[in-house]
Amino acid sequence: MFRNFSKKKFLFISWESLSGDLAWSLKKEGHEVKCYIRSKSDTDVYQGFLEKVNDWKRWVRWADVIVFDDVYFGRQADQLRKIGKFVIGGSRYTDLLETDREFGQQELAERGINILPQWNFKNYDQAIRFIRRNPSRYVFKPSENGSPITDTSLMFLGQDDNGQDLLELLRQNKDVWTKKAPAFQLQKYISGVEIAVGAFFNGQDFVYPINVNFEHKRLFPGDLGPFTGEMGTLMYWDKPTNPIFIATLEKMKLALIESSYHGYIDLNCIVTAKGIYPLEFTARFGYPTIPIQLEGITMLTGEWLYKLAKGEQFELRTKKGFQIGVRIMVPSYFTDEKDKSTINTYRDLPILFKKPDYDGVHIEDVKRVDEVWRVAGSSGCLLVVTGSGITVDEARKRVYQRLENINIQNMFYRVDIGTRWFHDSDKLQTWGYL
Repeated sequence: MFRNFSKKKFLFISWESLSGDLAWSLKKEGHEVKCYIRSKSDTDVYQGFLEKVNDWKRWVRWADVIVFDDVYFGRQADQLRKIGKFVIGGSRYTDLLETDREFGQQELAERGINILPQWNFKNYDQAIRFIRRNPSRYVFKPSENGSPITDTSLMFLGQDDNGQDLLELLRQNKDVWTKKAPAFQLQKYISGVEIAVGAFFNGQDFVYPINVNFEHKRLFPGDLGPFTGEMGTLMYWDKPTNPIFIATLEKMKLALIESSYHGYIDLNCIVTAKGIYPLEFTARFGYPTIPIQLEGITMLTGEWLYKLAKGEQFELRTKKGFQIGVRIMVPSYFTDEKDKSTINTYRDLPILFKKPDYDGVHIEDVKRVDEVWRVAGSSGCLLVVTGSGITVDEARKRVYQRLENINIQNMFYRVDIGTRWFHDSDKLQTWGYL
């Protein structure tokens, strides 16, 4: 194996197609990789790239490392660790940090970390009365039993300082929204820079350097349009002396040790001149965060994943400068699984490369048939294209040059990923965070 690192066996377990690019990275290094994906709509995803299995439990004994790539696997992950398996991702505790918004905020508050005022509701009329009595600017966050819902289209960022715009939306839509989002949260809006700090955790300590990233969640350039899962991200690697990390995520260390967590954890924050306010945890690999991190990590993927799962203390070798990732989508992203017509229109369409250059190209819902890459699945999220540079300008130039090599019918992506840095970095510098 490369650099004297021996071949390992990795088993990936997913609710839906998420971590295929990470698994593919291992396969390209010569490791044995098997993937289980429960979602029936993802049957053809990764075909020609990875071997898939129908029953992951049959392969537990076979695997050197088991990777749970999403939340709600905590119970299984805890059980497998107890019998001595090397497991990445998942624990009951970290599942709750991400999926139970109120629990996550309580855990932060108990450790002396600032949190924004927030109020949970299951009745729209009560929320309307609350805003009338407490006029202010709020963020509306739909949830299910306290958990953030995956459909972010209903999330609303109020613009009026007296909350009048949100008040009107609640009045006009309460009957419809009661069915789609029976529970929701109003969070006090605060103006600042949205920034996330994250790190890999080996069961006993954080693995350094940490990752600092800036998400671009809205669909259109200029941060317009509906919220999406993520359209692209700018990131860089930093020392553990980062003040945002010290004030927030580092304080979760003992709790992560107690939960025996091995994996990546990320805390999204709003920072201002007056303070740091965490918003939400991501206690798993991020998508498209992990493909962009692979662009910046110079170690073999199998080496650092195995060490992380085993609990070894090591330093992650990374590039200097910045990494940028841009997500390529097609219109089936806007549909649900019931819209077979749109999904079938795009499924099997070829993904064309003007030149046979795949550097910085990371797979999402695609397959490979007779060496031709094609659209697969139903999500409409096809590729993440990445690039690095010593400066943000260099990273942007590299990633968009790579995008020009790709042609898919009706594909779309944001053209401004990373440009916010030129404003945000000035604020962060002035406030003492850089």
